Amino acid sequence: MKVESITFKDESNNDHEFYVVEQTRVNGTNYLLVADAPEGDAEAMILKDISDESSGEAEYVPVADEKLLEALMKVFSELLEDDVEIQL
Repeated sequence: MKVESITFKDESNNDHEFYVVEQTRVNGTNYLLVADAPEGDAEAMILKDISDESSGEAEYVPVADEKLLEALMKVFSELLEDDVEIQL
């Protein structure tokens, strides 16, 4: 199974590659669960899509709100059906 990867640039213009573990849409907003390795133990984070529909390019930011993060972790845990243990 091929795992989709995405590349982000940080504030210093350095590239960082993340692997998309799962994606979902909640209340009209897209979220990605990404990890820094395609399998095994990896650092994970949840990203929120803040793209402007007219730009044609996706833009994501890490979810910072603790309550939203906890709710999204539950959603992703259910989607993954115990395949992956999520700890952010």
